[in-house]
Amino acid sequence: MKRRKFIHHVAGITLASSLIPQSMQATQGRPDVQDSPHYPAPILDLHQWLKSPVIIDQIEIKEAVGQQFILIRSKEGVQGITVLNFRMAYFLPVLQDLLQPFFMGRDARDIETILDEIAHARVVYKYSGIPLFNPLGHIEIAIMDLLGKTAGLPASTFFGKRIRHEIPMYVSSLTRETSPEEEVANLQKQLSETGAKAIKIKVGGRMSKNADAAPGRSEQLIPLIRKILGEELTVYADANSSFDQEEGIKMAKFLEEHGVAIFEEPCYWEDYASNRKVAETLTTMKLAGGEQDTSYLRWRDIAETGVYHVLQPDLYYNGGLLRAFYVEKLAKAHGRTMAPHSPKDDPLAAPFFQFASVSPLLEGFQEFLGGKKQYPDWYFPHFDIFNGQIKVPEGPGLGLEYDMGIFK
Repeated sequence: MKRRKFIHHVAGITLASSLIPQSMQATQGRPDVQDSPHYPAPILDLHQWLKSPVIIDQIEIKEAVGQQFILIRSKEGVQGITVLNFRMAYFLPVLQDLLQPFFMGRDARDIETILDEIAHARVVYKYSGIPLFNPLGHIEIAIMDLLGKTAGLPASTFFGKRIRHEIPMYVSSLTRETSPEEEVANLQKQLSETGAKAIKIKVGGRMSKNADAAPGRSEQLIPLIRKILGEELTVYADANSSFDQEEGIKMAKFLEEHGVAIFEEPCYWEDYASNRKVAETLTTMKLAGGEQDTSYLRWRDIAETGVYHVLQPDLYYNGGLLRAFYVEKLAKAHGRTMAPHSPKDDPLAAPFFQFASVSPLLEGFQEFLGGKKQYPDWYFPHFDIFNGQIKVPEGPGLGLEYDMGIFK
C-alpha cells in the first residue's frame, strides 16, 4: 500500500475507533457493497432524510405508571422513547453497562455501523442471544423513534414506502387452561367485539415433551371451532415447542386436515432439523417460527434450508427494526414471508406497526390479544381494533405521543 494511502487509511480507523471506549473497540466498520459475516450490506441511507448529525447525548431508564421506559435524547433535545418489556428486568446491566457506551456521543444516523461494531466486539460476543439482543432492541427502537421525530417522519419511511395504513389482525388466546367449550366461547366473544376474521389457538402443552395441557384438548378444540365458528374462519395454531418430530408431524397432519392455515413451532425451537421435517410434510398449511431466534447467521440458515415458510422475528428480542428488516431481506431472497412476533396491544406494539406498514412480505393476519379494551391515558394513539383492522399511527417516529408529565 502506498504511504499516502496507508496514512489516510490509518487515520480513518483511528477517528472511528476514538468514538467508543478503547476496551470496546471493534474491528473496522461495515463494508459498503457486500455482506459481512454478521449482517447484510447496509440497507438504510439516513443521510438523505437527516442532513445534520443526530448526536446521542443522553440515555436514561425511567420508571412511571408502573412501567419502565428508555429515553434517548439528542443534543438538539429531541427524545426517542419506548417502554421496556417485562424481560428487561433481568437485562438492565447489559443495556446500561455493556451496550450504552457504544451509542453515547455517536451520530444516530450511523446506527448500522454501530450495530456491526457491536457484533464484532470482543466484550460482547459471550453475551449473545436474547439477553444481548433484547436490550439492544430497546436502544435501537428508541433511536428509530428519535430519528423519525428529528426528521418529522414515521420511522417506517426510512425502510420504504408505506403500503398499508391498516393491518388485518387475528384475535389470539394465550391460555391452555380452558376447556374446548370455554375456549370457543371466549374466542366467539372476541370475534364479536373486534370484527376479526381470524383466530390463533394454543395446542400441546408448551415445551411439554408431547404432553397436552389437558389430555385430548387439542384434538377436541379444532373440530369444535369449525362446528361453532364455521369453516370460513381463518385459524392459526401455536404449539410453543410442545412436540418431538414424530408427534409434531401427527399434529401438523391433524391441523392441516381441519383447514388450519399456519402452525407455529411444533418442535423445540432450536431443533431446526425436526421443524424442517414437519414443514416438508405440509401441502396446504404453512409452518412459522423464530420468535426466540436472534442470530443473523442462524436466520440465514433457517431461510436457506426451509425450516419455516413464515419467519417470525420479535421486534425487541431480535434486536430492533433494522434487524427485522435484515431478516426480511433473507426472507425475500429465499421465498419466505414475514409475520413478526408481537403479541402486544400497548406501546410495545408500535415498532411492529412501523414494520407491517411497509413490508411487502407480510403474511396473512397479525396478532392482537383479546377483544375490546380500556386503555390508559398516558400515551396516544391506542391500538384500537375496528372491523378486524388496526390503523397504523401516522405521527413521526414510532407514531406515539406520551404525556411527559408522567416522568416528573
